Amino acid sequence: MAGQGPESPRQKMINLMYIVLMAMLALNVSSDVLNGFSLVDSSLNRSTTNSTIQNKAMYEDLDYYMEKNPEKVRMWYDKAQYVKNISDSLFNYVQELKEAIVKQADGEDGDVLNIQNKEDLEAAAYIMLSPNRGEGQNLCDNINKYRNAIVEMVEDSVQKRIITDNLSTEVPDDPNLLAKNWQEYIFENTPVAAAVTILTKLQNDIRYAEGEVIHTLVSYIDIGDLRVNEVNAYVIPNSKTIVRGGEFSANIILAAVDSTQKPDIYVGGKLLPKEKNGEYKVICNALGDFTLKGYMELTQGDGSKLKREFSQEYTVIEPSATVSATMMNVLYAGYDNPISISVPGVANSKITATIANGNGTIKPANGGYIVRPASVGKDVVIAVSARTNDGRTQSMGQYTFRVRQLPDPTPFIEYSDKGTVKRYRGGTGLPKSVLMGTKGIVAAIDDGLLNINFRVLGFETVFFDNMGNAVPEVSKGADFTDRQKDMFRRLSRGKRFYISRVRAVGPDGIERVLPTSLEVIVN
Repeated sequence: MAGQGPESPRQKMINLMYIVLMAMLALNVSSDVLNGFSLVDSSLNRSTTNSTIQNKAMYEDLDYYMEKNPEKVRMWYDKAQYVKNISDSLFNYVQELKEAIVKQADGEDGDVLNIQNKEDLEAAAYIMLSPNRGEGQNLCDNINKYRNAIVEMVEDSVQKRIITDNLSTEVPDDPNLLAKNWQEYIFENTPVAAAVTILTKLQNDIRYAEGEVIHTLVSYIDIGDLRVNEVNAYVIPNSKTIVRGGEFSANIILAAVDSTQKPDIYVGGKLLPKEKNGEYKVICNALGDFTLKGYMELTQGDGSKLKREFSQEYTVIEPSATVSATMMNVLYAGYDNPISISVPGVANSKITATIANGNGTIKPANGGYIVRPASVGKDVVIAVSARTNDGRTQSMGQYTFRVRQLPDPTPFIEYSDKGTVKRYRGGTGLPKSVLMGTKGIVAAIDDGLLNINFRVLGFETVFFDNMGNAVPEVSKGADFTDRQKDMFRRLSRGKRFYISRVRAVGPDGIERVLPTSLEVIVN
């Protein structure tokens, strides 16, 4: 009888690659990452094909059982056909969306298996998010409907949770997402290569969920009534990818065995104690690929021994975490730099971060962390650890960031126009009435990435008389002096003056003289 077990080590690594590539995409890295998505997509397609073959084998088993004993099998057979229909329907719909996105990017000859414009940021949004015709909401609704139908047919709480997580349409509780819905969170500003990979993973999750349900339905049938020689041994691990120092555990069972009769289980030639109920555990301290091998023996009614071998691969990996600056690729000294830290498979509440080399402080804030480096020229080393499910604290590595001084701000005149605050940066005409109504100047870093205000300590205005002589006037604060305002009143239309030698201090406490001047043209 064909069975559906937990995800293979290959599938686990594919999922890990998928998460890493999504994180790298969020950091706006090079086009090489897009090729990485193609590799993950190909691996996901192969995994999906394997799941489809396994599911087909179980459907064939059900067909055989239905032919042999329709009265007993019909209820499970009908449910299996229902699962097949809704799974194929959603799977094919997702395939249509992939093809539509690729054709939007590459034209009518576009091929999902050979995408040309992988970096196209508009195709996925057009197909999924465009007003009135976008498919995003429909896909979200269909996923929710499918997930609810599938979960109702699974009894095991662990499998329920896995399927629910895989097919979740919940959006992370992150204020930076600006209340986006699921389809906006997934497909907004998403390159074609990433969008296709996301949809391929959804297809993989559909086949996985389908297989779990069919495996459950087949298990309800008493195999002994049909063909005893199909009894097999199975290994159900808690996970097939283990962080070094973590614990690998697995349940080793014989499918369709009488619950009152427990088989003898041998691992490495040693008999497992009966009281373990087939649970096997070992501490994993070495990295690499490993195989759990052994056999089971069951005494049958005629006294003969039924022996079945089992084998399960698993992988032990290094501890890892993802640490990324939320707004920038470097950290600025004396400034509260927001960063995000995550560990795959670990809740944020179980993650701890510290500054390993003492250059600054780190503290939780707004779902992430705030890092404030103490000095320029010395890297900040962030050490990450996590509390595992077995209660241990596991190191997840150290991550180094360069530290720079905050860049110089830009001086400008800030004023209100019909309730809207505007910033005059020079080079164009400024109404004299606005100039006269302005209290002084301000300085800030305002480049679309950072928005940091500086305190102005003083500045100089330079006017020119009718002879072309420069007439400087110095202000000892951020406000215009009375003499400077008097000079403003004398300026006629088209005249100009300059604001220079601006002294300002930022949140890092460093006083600086700004190298740029502000040219003011009276309109």
